Amino acid sequence: MKKVLLVILVFLVSCAAPKKCCGQDNIKDIFKFSTFYAAVNGGTSISDVETYSVTDGLGVETIQTPFDYNLTLGIRKIARFGYENRANTFYDGTESNYSDAATVGKRNGTEFLFQVDYKRQEGVEYLNQHHFIRYVADDWIAKAEYLVDGFADIEYFETSQRYRYNLGKISFNIGAVQRLSEPYGYDPLASWKLDNGNIHYTYLALQEGYNVDVYHDMYYNPDGDIVAYSSDVWEQIVIPEVLANYVERKRNELDNKLQHSLVIGLDYYYYNKSVWIHTWANLMPYHYNDKDEFSYHNYIDGQWLDYSGGLIFGQKINKRLGVFAEGKYNKYWNREWYDFKMGINYIIR
Repeated sequence: MKKVLLVILVFLVSCAAPKKCCGQDNIKDIFKFSTFYAAVNGGTSISDVETYSVTDGLGVETIQTPFDYNLTLGIRKIARFGYENRANTFYDGTESNYSDAATVGKRNGTEFLFQVDYKRQEGVEYLNQHHFIRYVADDWIAKAEYLVDGFADIEYFETSQRYRYNLGKISFNIGAVQRLSEPYGYDPLASWKLDNGNIHYTYLALQEGYNVDVYHDMYYNPDGDIVAYSSDVWEQIVIPEVLANYVERKRNELDNKLQHSLVIGLDYYYYNKSVWIHTWANLMPYHYNDKDEFSYHNYIDGQWLDYSGGLIFGQKINKRLGVFAEGKYNKYWNREWYDFKMGINYIIR
């Protein structure tokens, strides 16, 4: 994926060249009204947990989880919709802008987002990235996007070119999408499964360099160190680690796959001071089958549906009462990631 960032950088630089490109005049216009931000957020993680043992008398061990933190670096140039009246003075890295996922922005022209989040949550570290450049015109849309969501375990680079048919507050689009990702659907353990669905895990471990002394009930790792003195420990602790490492290694050995798909989408935006609705949806009903050994077609036996969408709704029922609902949902290669929020506000006088 290192080349992905280079492609995005070249795309941005080419649009920033001192000539008319992407509807802009020069590099100053490209970055005009954009915001660069860097922020660190942190807080207490889950509380300490005490565990007890009685093997050699009473033993107490305290398991501590390091504090949570989130380091965010980014630069963005995205026009705010009417419902996004910014209350904070600064970007602090905790914002959740659902509208960033919309296909069409508030205005035509070039918009972009480059953001990296390095975070630790409950002792587990994640690296999240979201970068995109999009250009929207009255009758066409072009976009390049790179997404890494460590929490959802999804990573891909996507480009799309779409024809847009505008009907005022609602617009429809159709076009082509190209996605570069690891071969999702590939199961490295499939070749090790027996007819009854179980895994021949001991033989796999031996192939990975482990050694088993059945007579003395001792189990060794590839370095020759003893990792278990019983079959229970071997099966419950060592083998799961062996399988996880094997799957990760085999997946990393494969090249990324380029998937060509048809995309159909819509965007709708309505806003006034009392009620607003912003929704978008994308459907990929057809995917080109290149007959590759690791094509996703081989794992689902035919075509499949990939889709994404979002909804932002708010209504001020009267001067005191208001309701809101916001969220987005994605499903690619049968992998899901989503988030949402909703609530009610009532002002007591």
